Amino acid sequence: MQHPQLGRYPAARHVIAQVSDTHLLRGGEPLGGVADTVQALAQVSAQLERLGGGVDAIVVTGDIADLGEPDAYRLARAALEPLAERMGSRLVWVMGNHDERAAFRSELLGEPASDAPVHRVVEVDGLRIIALDSTVPDYHHGELDDASFDWLAATLEVPAEHGTVIALHHAPIATPLALMDVLELRGQDRLAEVLRGRDVRLILGGHLHYATNGSFAGIPVSVAGATAYTMDLSATPRDLVGVDGGRSFSLVHLYADGVVTSVVPVGPYTPVTTLDEVFLDEIESLSPEARLERFSRKLGTA
Repeated sequence: MQHPQLGRYPAARHVIAQVSDTHLLRGGEPLGGVADTVQALAQVSAQLERLGGGVDAIVVTGDIADLGEPDAYRLARAALEPLAERMGSRLVWVMGNHDERAAFRSELLGEPASDAPVHRVVEVDGLRIIALDSTVPDYHHGELDDASFDWLAATLEVPAEHGTVIALHHAPIATPLALMDVLELRGQDRLAEVLRGRDVRLILGGHLHYATNGSFAGIPVSVAGATAYTMDLSATPRDLVGVDGGRSFSLVHLYADGVVTSVVPVGPYTPVTTLDEVFLDEIESLSPEARLERFSRKLGTA
């Protein structure tokens, strides 16, 4: 059903839900003996389901499993694959430094096990999503090898109808967490050379365990918060502290001439105020002038 445009901007052309850093363990064991990562992902799924058919793709930006265990990937599939099918969304898995390529391929992609980088291209109604594997076997920092740079450059040679979104685990963005600099993406100057002048509209990343954003080579960068646990940026400057709370995922709205990313808190919180669909239907039925009087005018004024 086509709804009337209520303001300056039309509805987004594409919507992406970005989930990151689920860090699942075999058998659903709590992470660090504390964090219930399975329940957290179930809560994310429940909140995403409210959006119905309004999400074009669900992009999971790495560290899906904490130890690369096959059963952990099966838990992730059980939580998100049926949801994506019900919503009519494409499900895009991205490698993270805690993931293992062979199990990732066999359990999530249904492909033969292999230790080669897991790069993929997914087309969603003219939008190209590139899942870029920035992981280094046996290490936690990120880096792309020569073959990966060549593959990326060749893939971007022909523009997509509605542009490209690159999703990788190690986002090329600064962080105030000193220790995380050791685990950053290396070779960023070369990556910038490959991306400049191409049709890349947005870079999605994870890894940092808190929601943040910035830019790289003139391209917006959006890092999703983790669903497993969150880094406490208010900890003393030389401490790296992860807390069992503050979980979130992101929603990305891509318009014809812009991109907006939003952080969604994960949890069954108590509503403070609610304006429901009945009220929205009423507002949509009014003229633009009547909408201002009904919803914009302050109570008690005339």
